[in-house]
Amino acid sequence: MHFTGTIWRPPYEAWSALIQVTEGCTHNKCKFCTLYNDVSHFRVSPVTEIEEDLRELYTAAPDVTRLFLVGANPFALSVERLKEIANLSKQYLQRLDSIGCFARVTDVSSKSVGELKDLRALGFNRITIGVETGDDAALEFMRKGYNTEDIITACRKLDAANMEYNFFYLTGISGFGNGLAGAEKTAEVFNRLNPRIVGASMLTIFPESGLYGEILSGNWREESETEKLLEMKRLIEKLEIRTHFAALGASNMFNLHGELPCEREALTKQIDDILSGLSETELRSYRVNLEHL
Repeated sequence: MHFTGTIWRPPYEAWSALIQVTEGCTHNKCKFCTLYNDVSHFRVSPVTEIEEDLRELYTAAPDVTRLFLVGANPFALSVERLKEIANLSKQYLQRLDSIGCFARVTDVSSKSVGELKDLRALGFNRITIGVETGDDAALEFMRKGYNTEDIITACRKLDAANMEYNFFYLTGISGFGNGLAGAEKTAEVFNRLNPRIVGASMLTIFPESGLYGEILSGNWREESETEKLLEMKRLIEKLEIRTHFAALGASNMFNLHGELPCEREALTKQIDDILSGLSETELRSYRVNLEHL
């Protein structure tokens, strides 16, 4: 199989088969991100490589039903290339019924509703978008390359195309003293949309990130671990939509997940129990000793 660098996929895609179709990120400017530092540049996998991997995958697991395309944002590929990948995948994997991948908001914005419908018909569904937050000031500071209105416009196109999508929320992105307000702004945006899953990760700052330099320069201050947990709790409290909330993965010191709104009280109680049982020093020790996401 052709895999380059560290391979990232959402926790909830653990049972999906993986195929690399791109390397790196088309944007690669977010101040907090170090996920693709081991990839020198964005690269599109040749169709010959993809077909070789599909052939190998078929030999090992011919009954695959869910395929996750590897790369920071394969949805940036042209509609024609995505269609080609879907059709090729179905030639080898006869039981394949859905294809997922990471996507940037701008990857969706560049496609028409008609094009998204065509991709949906070929199996593209439940794509994961790292929106990070509904706080415009944080989006601008972190150089995400879009704002909250862009998020809403893009996701409403996905709704119109009947293509399901998941969000990644980055707890702590608004910075010290702004966590609760950032959560409330995010809930206002998310409540206007229909994410199937809201996946929460906690901001972890590594020395090689641009954000680390901003901290050293005094331009930004990290939230405490207590504030991050309170921020996550506030987001859970304010989300009014039906969705699955999932704080999974290594960046979260404790994993929790459940259905909203029906399991809201159970989720917030878990956070309260963590806060009452551990000091800031104990919570912080997890973050500073986390070597890799």
